[in-house]
Amino acid sequence: MAARKKRKRDIAATPTIPVRDAPLAAPVWGRELIDDAAVKQLENAMRLPVAVAGALLPDAHVGYGIPIGGVVALEDAVAPYMVGVDIACRMMMSIYAADDLDLLENASRRDMLKRALRDQTRFGIGAGFQGRERRDHDVMDDADWDALPLLRHLKDRAWEQLGSSGSGNHFVDAGVLEVGLDASGLELEPGRYLAVMSHSGSRGAGSRVADHFSRLAREAVPLPPELQHLAWLPLSSEAGQEYWLAMNLMGRYASANHHTMHRAIARALGLKPLAQLENHHNFAWREQWGGRDVYVHRKGATPAHAGELGIIPGSQGHDSFIVRGRGSEASLNSASHGAGRVMSRKQAKQSIPKRDRDRWLAERDVELMDAGMDEAPQAYKDIRQVLACQADLIDPIATFRPRIVLMAAGGPAED
Repeated sequence: MAARKKRKRDIAATPTIPVRDAPLAAPVWGRELIDDAAVKQLENAMRLPVAVAGALLPDAHVGYGIPIGGVVALEDAVAPYMVGVDIACRMMMSIYAADDLDLLENASRRDMLKRALRDQTRFGIGAGFQGRERRDHDVMDDADWDALPLLRHLKDRAWEQLGSSGSGNHFVDAGVLEVGLDASGLELEPGRYLAVMSHSGSRGAGSRVADHFSRLAREAVPLPPELQHLAWLPLSSEAGQEYWLAMNLMGRYASANHHTMHRAIARALGLKPLAQLENHHNFAWREQWGGRDVYVHRKGATPAHAGELGIIPGSQGHDSFIVRGRGSEASLNSASHGAGRVMSRKQAKQSIPKRDRDRWLAERDVELMDAGMDEAPQAYKDIRQVLACQADLIDPIATFRPRIVLMAAGGPAED
């Protein structure tokens, strides 16, 4: 205990790293939809000496480090809290034949679909699969689990949580996908399809990786108190290389988490997907920007390079969209990762009556299997308004209309 207190005093007494007096300019999309505190968070990030560029997207709201919906490019540095606690939180969609829509339209088949969604994943903090129920995927044979003591320690718990969905705004939905005429890259004919869409990340393992390396970053790069969550690790340092390895492993694990879940649901229903689509939105990528290598941190932001496909979900009752990126250098080739919140979880619980939520969903023919009031659709921005604010960044090419929604029953968020 005494040693811990002494270390804290030593850290507090360490001179802080100088930062810019004024932030670098960073463009904002949908400023009228974004609260001032989120804008201030991005401005703080743009004061860092390693910051090169940034952008704020119309779903933005306050987060840890940088706002959800924020994008920041750093030079030779990676900042764990800019990636986020739920490393590689991501979207995935499996698309099935039009004939399979009877799983939504036929009562007995609909019950089978709901049972598959319920049985083939797990929701809630710490939730997973025990013993013989554990899921299998090649990612658990990845050699990088043995590269660091921390990852070796996390491997067994990560295996238990493979194929699970977590809490907060994570979900598994089934609904109707309407593919438009200009859907190049999707390789599907225009029309209506059954689709299953999921939102989850790297679960407990990713959270532990984030906490561990965020602490190392704060110790290695002392910043003023209001900026300390922005601390970074140089990529030239041992800790920076270790975080980069761990973050990328968490990315592969999060992808496997979704694929395991979708495979189990498809098997339970006897389905074979026509197409599958996925993308991260809490991650850092090494990319070219302005003629140099940078590390682009997308905290709740969807990669949107020219021609790149991604998924931007709405709330549990709003439509979601498959989009094609336009490749905007100003936004660092990024778009929003969803609709974005207009009220905190606490505010939603206190101010939205359950009957109002249920009526809102019923009017839109959405069956909610489970969810906390903190995820009520009224707590979110209108996804179509959010898309309109970034029309220069992406082109919507398909619309997903949710019909069955399954989320955690409530409680603290993991993302």
